[in-house]
Order: sequence, then C-alpha cells, then structure tokens
Amino acid sequence: MPGTDTKTVIGKISYTNAWPLFYYVDPQSLRTPATMVAEVPSILNEGMKTGDIHIGALSSFAYAEAADKLQLLPELSVSADGPVKSILLFSREPLENFKNGTIALTNTSATSVNLLRILMQKALGGAPEYKTMEPDLELMMQNADAALLIGDNAIRASWYNQGKYHVTDLGAWWKEWTGHSMTFAVWAVNRNAAENNPEAMAEIACMFQDSKRQSLRNLSPIIREAISRIGGTESYWQGYFNNLCYDFNERQQEGLRLYFKYAYELGLLQHEVKPELWRDHIRMQVKE
Repeated sequence: MPGTDTKTVIGKISYTNAWPLFYYVDPQSLRTPATMVAEVPSILNEGMKTGDIHIGALSSFAYAEAADKLQLLPELSVSADGPVKSILLFSREPLENFKNGTIALTNTSATSVNLLRILMQKALGGAPEYKTMEPDLELMMQNADAALLIGDNAIRASWYNQGKYHVTDLGAWWKEWTGHSMTFAVWAVNRNAAENNPEAMAEIACMFQDSKRQSLRNLSPIIREAISRIGGTESYWQGYFNNLCYDFNERQQEGLRLYFKYAYELGLLQHEVKPELWRDHIRMQVKE
C-alpha cells in the first residue's frame, strides 16, 4: 500500500514550467527515505492514480479523474491568468476555418487536450475530429488542420514558427472566453500515503513550498539552466517564468472548478469534482 513502502516516491514534471517548484527539492535531505522520478505528465498521472507515486505533480485533469484517491497540496500549481506561452495550438488557418476539421493532439498531457476540447466545442461551437500523435509539429501538420503542443515542445515550436502557422495560446483563449485563470498542473498526495505517513508527506509538501519561494526570489539559476538545456534567451525565460503563477489560491481554484464543470458537462469527466486540499499536517509541520 502507498505510504508503507520503504521509500516514498515523489513525482516531478519534467517540463520547465514546473522547475521553480522542484529546483530546490532534494530527496536526500529529507528525514524520510525518498526518491524522485521525473517524467512527462501522462506518466506521472498514471503513477499518482495507481499509488506507485505517493506525492508530487500531475495534470489537473488527471487529479480530477482520481480525486477519490488524492488530496491537493495548498499553495502549489502551474497556472496562468491569460497567456501560458507553452500550451499552443498551431494551425494553417484561423480557428473558425477548421472548427469541424482535424486536430492532432499531443500524447503527453490530458489537461491541455481536454481544455482544447472544451474551447472548441463550447466557445467555438465546433466538432472537430481528434487524433493523438507524437509531439512532432511538422508530422502532425501533415495529418491535420491544426496541432496541439505543450511544454518544451510548444516553446521550441513557437521560436521556430516564423509566422508559418497561426498560433493560439490556450491560456489566453480560456481567459478571453471565461474571464478566469487556468490551472494546468497541481500538486497532490495519495490519500493512503497521507494517512499512513503524514509527517513525511508534510515534510515533502513544505519542501515544495520552500523551493517555490527560493526560486521566485532569484530565478537566475533556473534561467541559466533553461538556456543551457533548451535554448532561448535570458529575456525570454525571465518573461516566461514571471508570467506563470505558482500559487493555488481562490483565484486559481475558481478557474479550476469551472474547467471541471465544463469537462463534466461534455462527458470528459464521469463525475463532478470539487478540489479538496490537504492542510492540517502541513500547518503542523510549518509550526515546528
């Protein structure tokens, strides 16, 4: 059972957008034996659902699917109140022209894919055909009218686009249509792990929060690493990280509740979901 293993498993999103919340997380410095796995959201989502991963980040939509097994950690998310800059729909024509066409979807995240489905159907009145593919823009565009890329794949594609394709930022589109913030990733703890090993889970949750505070005080090390590993300029990454919101306050929760409501109405979620936070032990840990 989760929480009774000899080692706690921490799930780390490998995309740059989550780096600030993981940059200073060091499993070796924890009082409890722990290991960290870095993967794309789809792999982490499955691990959190099955309980193979005890605590960490996952797609917002994946949390909703497994909300009966998970509780959200406070103060932690990857959100955007407008453009997100790394959830991008590339197309040859404006949106209206292919609302009943074919869209190639990335195979790496459920949140963005279902956000696109909500926007295409509810905001645009469209009914496109979707096909899931590897995140290769040119290959996707050979097979579809538009292609959805997320994370570092979307960032790189936006740099090299040079006006070749129309680019729709899903965070901006959601804000324009609803007036709300959009939360793409959340941090959660497996309920069994929280019950069986609350002190260890609280210590890890606090480490995430400390990493966020340290990172946002000085983004320079993260920016240098992003340039080294992915490319781009200092000014690009400064703007990118500063544009994102890493909190999970009422503003973010309100937008996420609306996203879950629409997902349920379209049958993307099988049940209604109200985000539930895990608070008590974290508060105790902070006071120690």
